[in-house]
Amino acid sequence: MRNRKISIFDTTLRDGEQTPGVSLTPEQKIEIAHQLSKLGVDTIEAGFPIASAGDMESVRNIANAGLTSEVCGLARVLTKDLDTCIDAGVGMIHTFVSTSDIQRIHTIKKSREEVVEMSVNAVQYIKDHGMRCMFSAMDATRTDLDYLIEVYKAVEDAGCDIINVPDTVGIIAPSGMYRLISKLDKEMNIPIDTHCHNDFGLAVANSLMAIEAGASQAQVTVNGLGERAGNADLAETVMSLHSIYGAKTNINTEYIVETARMVERYTGVQIPPHMPIVGENAFAHESGIHTHGVLENSDTFEPGIMTPEMVGHTRRIVLGKHAGKHAVLRSLQSANINPTDAQLDAIIKKVKMLADKGKRITDADLYTIAFDILGRPEGMPPIDLKEVSVMTGNITTSTAVVKALFNGKECVASNVGVGPVDAALKAVETLIGQHAKVTIHDFRIEAVTGGSDALAEVVIGVQNDKGRIVTARAANVDIVLASVEALVTAINMLLKT
Repeated sequence: MRNRKISIFDTTLRDGEQTPGVSLTPEQKIEIAHQLSKLGVDTIEAGFPIASAGDMESVRNIANAGLTSEVCGLARVLTKDLDTCIDAGVGMIHTFVSTSDIQRIHTIKKSREEVVEMSVNAVQYIKDHGMRCMFSAMDATRTDLDYLIEVYKAVEDAGCDIINVPDTVGIIAPSGMYRLISKLDKEMNIPIDTHCHNDFGLAVANSLMAIEAGASQAQVTVNGLGERAGNADLAETVMSLHSIYGAKTNINTEYIVETARMVERYTGVQIPPHMPIVGENAFAHESGIHTHGVLENSDTFEPGIMTPEMVGHTRRIVLGKHAGKHAVLRSLQSANINPTDAQLDAIIKKVKMLADKGKRITDADLYTIAFDILGRPEGMPPIDLKEVSVMTGNITTSTAVVKALFNGKECVASNVGVGPVDAALKAVETLIGQHAKVTIHDFRIEAVTGGSDALAEVVIGVQNDKGRIVTARAANVDIVLASVEALVTAINMLLKT
């Protein structure tokens, strides 16, 4: 595996969009496609053009966008599907048909011989039009092996460029995937690709086993999106290949987190905090033992072969009931707060008391506690929020106006967003952009009480151009005001310390 070159085929815009509740606009799709090309994926499956006019438009736009990645369209083994892909101008057509008995009999209602004939005809049609072809035997892992080999060899003889082995319902074990690909690799003379679903949480493991066994390409999605439980996650697959196996890909790993957050924003599917590599907690530490070790040498409680910088992430020391002296002191020193040993002990005691009440300790909480114990006046904040006004449109666009004093001088800024919270936060960013460069790093909303008048608590983090992150919280019955107040508090702390 070491130094082997593995290709990455991304299907976020096709299978990823099949995630229940996800529907991307053509504009969002083209932006994600540009980001995937920047990331360095070898092939982008842009969509299923026959599915809708919008999908056709998106695939055509992506195919004509001048991306460095190859652009692929999906098609059944039907001439009308293939023609739609050809009309869209893609460089590769990914054609598929069910081969397992359960799908073949109950869905397409074709005999084994008919499936072979349809597959060969589709591949020949694609090649006659001078295009690259990938063929998938859908539900391959539940297909009789001898018949599966027969189908794959038939399309190979017809001129297919690469075969895909889909674990369509996510039921194969990693050891089974290894055996399957090993057998296919001995039979085939063209590259093997895999498409693994995550129904049992094995999609990445199965993709890696397939590559160990001889596959040269893995199909993935950003954030593991896809039908049911999703697909093999791009970040986990790529970083396992790079860091554990020593294999090579064309992925520019420093853009992995940036890409994950773009897809999170456009799909509305939040990245779980504990998600490997791209989650908020992927490189976060709270335990006193862990933070002490990481502050001395990050390899003590991190993989070492993968650092946050490699994927565009940041290491965070999180304060809570398990926080140790080293973590609290380092957090204070990063804000130019230098307590004595006695003062530090008092600060830690208050931090733990607050954490024992179930509160997440933000940087603003820590600094407020420190100022209280050190007897240092906080003084006037750089930003003194005066007014927030929001106008909501009749579709999705909202407009917000924010008025504040910045170091005593009145400033007004406005912006639009998808909903009132988004518009208000963007207005604050616009206002601050005139004086300092900060960006929103993370954002979380929680309902503290029940009912229509629930108190909303917002925790928000901001980052400056030097990579320093400060978090703050605010609670209000008005979720817009809570969001703005939390953002302003975080920015004030970032600018003051």
